[in-house]
Amino acid sequence: MSTTMYGIPNCDQVKKARTWLAEQQQPFQFHDVKKAGLDPEVIRQWLTRVTWETLINRKGTTWRALSDARKAAVTDDASAIALMLEAPSVIKRPVLVTPAHTVVGFSVDVYQSIFKK
Repeated sequence: MSTTMYGIPNCDQVKKARTWLAEQQQPFQFHDVKKAGLDPEVIRQWLTRVTWETLINRKGTTWRALSDARKAAVTDDASAIALMLEAPSVIKRPVLVTPAHTVVGFSVDVYQSIFKK
C-alpha cells in the first residue's frame, strides 16, 4: 500500500499521526508542504475525496491572519487551491492519502479503520 502524509513536521497533529503510524509499523512517505511545496494536481486529487471546506483550517493562525477580503474570496475549489498553494500552512493537517482514502486531520479511530490488520 502506498501511503503519503502531507503536513508540517512541527505540527502537533502531524507528530501524533506519524508516531501512530510508526508504532503500527505502517510504511508511509512524509511530504513537507512548506519545504517541498505542493503541486496543484495533488490538491485537485484531494478534492475528489474531500471538500475544500474540510481542507482549509479556519481555526489556524494562517487563516486568521488573512484579510477579510482574502477570506471572502475563497468560495470554490479554484480559489481554495490558489490559497493552499500560496499559503500551505492554511491546510488542515495532516492530510493522509492512501489508494482508497484521503483523510484530513488525525484520529486514532479513523486511522485504525484504514489500517486494519
